Amino acid sequence: MLEKTYTPDAPEAIGPYSQAVKANGFLFASGQVPLMPGTGEVVGAAIEEQTHRACQNIAAILKANGLGFEDVVKTTCFLADMGDFAAFNGVYAQYFTGKPARSCVAVKELPKKVLCEIEIVAALHQ
Repeated sequence: MLEKTYTPDAPEAIGPYSQAVKANGFLFASGQVPLMPGTGEVVGAAIEEQTHRACQNIAAILKANGLGFEDVVKTTCFLADMGDFAAFNGVYAQYFTGKPARSCVAVKELPKKVLCEIEIVAALHQ
């Protein structure tokens, strides 16, 4: 059974998708970009600022589902420029201290021309 979840503390979906879905003991969260909840405005011009905002959006989704970063088992990270890899990692490491499995790729472009996007899979508490 699928259960869609939503929190006003993370940005609204900007397309035909859900913020997150619970299924088979896991939470699958859609990719989070550095948008301010409520306004949908891009936060920051530097990769560090944008990574913090994306992680704060993830934190809100996790919290709304009774979870924390320690419950994340897999992330997929998208960067607009692989030259930002080291700076992105510096911020990412502050949040994902449990070191979940991860993929990180550079893409041609991200929605709203942001610099990063992070999606997560987290284990639900049984």
